[in-house]
Amino acid sequence: MKFTVPSKTLYSYVSAVSKVINSKNALTILNNFLFRFEGNTLTITASDMEHTLTARVLVTDPEGSGLFCIDARRMVELLGAIPEQPIQFDIDDSNLAVKITYPGGEYNLIAINGIEYPQPKKEDEGGEPMEFTAPGEQVIKGIDNTLFAVSGDELRPQMMGILWDITPEAITFVATDTRKLVRYRNSMSAPGVEGKFILPVKPATIIRNVFGKDAEVKIKVEAKSATFESDDYTFNCRFIKGNFPDYNRVIPQNNPSHMTIDRSTFVNAVRRVGIFVSAGNGLVKFKLGDDKVVLKSQDNTVCSMAFEELPCQYEGNAMVIGLSAPYLVEICTTISTTDIIMKLSDPGRPVVIVPDENEADSDLLMLLMPMNVTDF
Repeated sequence: MKFTVPSKTLYSYVSAVSKVINSKNALTILNNFLFRFEGNTLTITASDMEHTLTARVLVTDPEGSGLFCIDARRMVELLGAIPEQPIQFDIDDSNLAVKITYPGGEYNLIAINGIEYPQPKKEDEGGEPMEFTAPGEQVIKGIDNTLFAVSGDELRPQMMGILWDITPEAITFVATDTRKLVRYRNSMSAPGVEGKFILPVKPATIIRNVFGKDAEVKIKVEAKSATFESDDYTFNCRFIKGNFPDYNRVIPQNNPSHMTIDRSTFVNAVRRVGIFVSAGNGLVKFKLGDDKVVLKSQDNTVCSMAFEELPCQYEGNAMVIGLSAPYLVEICTTISTTDIIMKLSDPGRPVVIVPDENEADSDLLMLLMPMNVTDF
């Protein structure tokens, strides 16, 4: 087998595909890429037996065809260090000796027979799959806006992923860890179908890093898994089993008090005041009223205290509420608008945080549970 391929083109594909590989694998062969060479196309596959990612790259001067496996870490590091130029792969069919050459350089290694690479078991998942196409931008925005709110609590596995609530008109992405919740609805494209699934963190991260915003992503949803496909990549992953909590029930429908404030000024103040919170709880107290908000934190164990006052537009009753500084910073840095709006009802009920103006075809809502405060 022989073929030639640009070094940096191949590097970009193997780097992307390598994101599927675990740092420790039960099967040693999963530390390798599976290369399938046929015609003028080289496909590169990696798997952890739960998720499988395949990339396709065009090559020149092809001779022969076949399957072989090469150590993924070594291949990524080598290609990353080779300057941009065509490189030639020459694989001996009899002993799978691989020679990688370019002017002034030659590297030799022994591949593993590709037949030994395990193939994920194909189960009969039953029922008709749900299929639709979505712009890469829609998919990536949905993941970007929700991934930070995914729960890490293994006792609640249904919340350890992003809910895709698909309707004929739009896709709603939801994540929660019971202390914060994000609901992001995007109608950039209309799926034309209806269904739900929970996408785990690892495949969500892979999709965000691998698929381009300009790509058209074909999505095929079956009973236990989904396949995401673009011109360059095919990614198959399993869902999280179980039912996601009814997120609409926890979102307040009537929060009469509203605070509008410059997002950057507010989040920087929260960061500063958050330095002085008590270890372990992150509590910052907010006193709202008279078109200003006062932030206060203290740590009695080391006799420290912080206090800041910011102008804002506030409509509603004067109020003192406690919020977690780290969670509030996460929420405010995810929103990209100049101003944010905080909607409140009383100190014991969830705070709704939204951008002052949503982007076209989108609706973003963040929810943060308050913390108990006794006084200011």
